[in-house]
Amino acid sequence: IWDLMNTTYDKFIRTTDPMHEKKVQKIFKKLHDQGDIYKGAYKGKYCKPCESFWTESQLKDGCCPDCGRPCVDAEEEAYFFKMSKYADRLMKHIEEHPEFIQPESRKNEMVNNFLKPGLQDLCVSRTSFSWGIPVDFDPGHVVYVWLDALTNYITFCGYDPDGNHDEHYKKFWPADVHLIGKDIIRFHTIYWPIFLMALGEPLPKQVFGHPWLLVGDGKMSKSLGNVIYADDLVRLFGVDAVRYYVLHEMPFANDGVLSYELLCERINSDLANVLGNLVNRTIAMTKKYFGGIVPAPTAPEALDDELKAVALGLPAAVEKKMDTLHVADAIDEVFALLRRSNKYIDETMPWALAKDESKKERLGTVMYNLLEAIRFAAVELKPYLPDTADKIFAQLGIENKGVESLDSFDGMQAGQPVGEASILFERIDIPKKLAEIEEEKKAAEAEQKPAVEFLPDIPFDDFCKVDMTVCKVLACENVKKSSKLLKFQLDDGSGTPRQILSGIAKYYKPEELVGKTVVAVTNLPPRKMMGQESNGMLLSAEKDEKLNLLMLSDSIPAGAKLC
Repeated sequence: IWDLMNTTYDKFIRTTDPMHEKKVQKIFKKLHDQGDIYKGAYKGKYCKPCESFWTESQLKDGCCPDCGRPCVDAEEEAYFFKMSKYADRLMKHIEEHPEFIQPESRKNEMVNNFLKPGLQDLCVSRTSFSWGIPVDFDPGHVVYVWLDALTNYITFCGYDPDGNHDEHYKKFWPADVHLIGKDIIRFHTIYWPIFLMALGEPLPKQVFGHPWLLVGDGKMSKSLGNVIYADDLVRLFGVDAVRYYVLHEMPFANDGVLSYELLCERINSDLANVLGNLVNRTIAMTKKYFGGIVPAPTAPEALDDELKAVALGLPAAVEKKMDTLHVADAIDEVFALLRRSNKYIDETMPWALAKDESKKERLGTVMYNLLEAIRFAAVELKPYLPDTADKIFAQLGIENKGVESLDSFDGMQAGQPVGEASILFERIDIPKKLAEIEEEKKAAEAEQKPAVEFLPDIPFDDFCKVDMTVCKVLACENVKKSSKLLKFQLDDGSGTPRQILSGIAKYYKPEELVGKTVVAVTNLPPRKMMGQESNGMLLSAEKDEKLNLLMLSDSIPAGAKLC
């Protein structure tokens, strides 16, 4: 997606890189040897999707405060990091550096919800799975996700646990700003700085918790079917239109809203009307009145001063907004110049000046000022709308000289030819476009929806021969040496537990199923599986390679029959 959206980066990092793994092992041992990591056992509430342990006080209605899903009781041997040892030092740093966590609302959340109530020591190793970086001095333990994942920000920058940092680390660390999504800000403003403190390394100068992009009034969700994909947006509207919308409509601290209708409206109002129309008619008038040659500004008037002042003030205005990460406001500064240029056209009326030969020099000055103002805007637009900026430079007939060329209002050279006028952004017929998108969506859904296949009809009497019995799961465990099978002990209402083996280990953990009410076919002949006897078959539903065990209400008693 970053490549698709013309977003450049210096390095793409995977934490499976062998170099990173070796450094993490050294970091873990260093923290252990200096007493920051100790061995213990964890017993508490655990969120499997987030891989996070929580205390009872941190749960929200018994669920994970991050993702809202249920937590389960868990206990295992683990190494812990002494978070509490550094809590006061982190609080002091936040108080002395009010810009450290931004926006302000994120800082207040971290301080009030986590630091003030007291930090719990953090689990930094696991024994219940083998994937991950091994703790080399204690086989069976692997480094838990956050100590591994967070330290990649410095290991790939050239940090060396032994102190032999390379030149990249010396140049780039500490980071001026660490930009992350607001949903993982706790890990990056509490765990991460504490890890750095323990290692004796400087903290990022600022961590910014970026807001979300919502659809309507909620988060995008595949299950709800409301996901809008970047590649679809680019195909429908072009890269720069999507970049502009996302950058401009994401407020500094609040979530933004994305919809096809709002995107169309913004393209029409800002990109087509304000920007595209200005560039197109300015180039067209230069072609018409001066044969496509940039005229000399030999007849200035007081009316020009305000336009020049807005242009010359633009670099500092954009820089000031970007210094505080007010990206949308920075773009607004550029569009303020574009709007002022459109107003300048209305004020000077070049078409009227062109009718009077005695005002030829004044007309030339007006056109020069418009071309130069557009150049200022294009230079500043380059980071936000890179393709569009390049198209504007081509229409102006110049190369981008960068912000260094914006210290004076004389970058366009009199006598040079301009390029060809072209439309930067087409106006959109919004009702027509929305109808096309809806039709395309319906066609795609119809294409993806597989036909449901049915088996041949059977006599009703044959169906009645199948004995489907409601059972309660008394016990469930993995079958040794099998990655597929779970072994169930079931209460089928007969008074004697029934053993059934089922190949659903890929989809369920044994402990999740104990106490559940399921349905079994109980009149199948016994079958040997992995040397053990299975007396029946559990009913499941399967679609798109996903399997769901059929479960009923717990109010239905064992031994009840499906009919």
